[in-house]
Amino acid sequence: MVHLKKKIRVLLIVLVCLVLVLYFGLLAWSNNTYAPADEMWEYVDEDDYSVVGDFTIFTPKIVANGIGIVIYPGALVEPLAYAYYANELSKEGYLVCILQVAFNMSIFETNKAGEFIKEHEEVDTWYVAGHSMGGVSAASYALDNVEIVEGVIFFASYPSDATDLSKTNLRILSIYAENDGLTLQEDIGNSMALLPPSAQYVEIIGGNHAGFGMYGMQKYDNAATITNLEQQDQMVTLTIAFIENE
Repeated sequence: MVHLKKKIRVLLIVLVCLVLVLYFGLLAWSNNTYAPADEMWEYVDEDDYSVVGDFTIFTPKIVANGIGIVIYPGALVEPLAYAYYANELSKEGYLVCILQVAFNMSIFETNKAGEFIKEHEEVDTWYVAGHSMGGVSAASYALDNVEIVEGVIFFASYPSDATDLSKTNLRILSIYAENDGLTLQEDIGNSMALLPPSAQYVEIIGGNHAGFGMYGMQKYDNAATITNLEQQDQMVTLTIAFIENE
């Protein structure tokens, strides 16, 4: 019996050590992030936003239009890499929040948008948006909260196979890029069955995967043939047109 207890104790110690190694390994890997590029700070000032807990918030800079957008970042991309897009929308009356998620991976906090939404009862209509992995999380949150969310905006993204939005009344905008080396046009096409027939698809000619944020080049991506600013401005224009042309 004593021998058995020693074996169990050793096994538990080994398991705990393994968990700790995996945890700290994930922590180290997830902190190797894509930070906002210097260019982004040419257009966004620190007083354009506030950071409250895990929320980077851009309040309307004109009369609020009653619409809120919550953004799930792409994997390992820092929230402020999407600050230009968020700030430009706030200039049009939108309340925009970019989420900070655990390990910089949105799949660990799919329901994070709900925490922000609960705090803003003044907003009448909510959209969730996401870049790459962030779009997977946004879609999952929207499916579980169709009574709250009006629609989903995908940037180089699409739902997981387990997230079938095709029978919902959610409004969908899927924006993808011609030179994207990570989310291929084939991926977008294959995911269409998971989205409502009314979903809108727009290709940004000359754009790439990293161009959906402002954080520089990304591994395995292709070079863009338009500027990062041009891609961002198209994102803003397409978003506003989509939301306002109901």
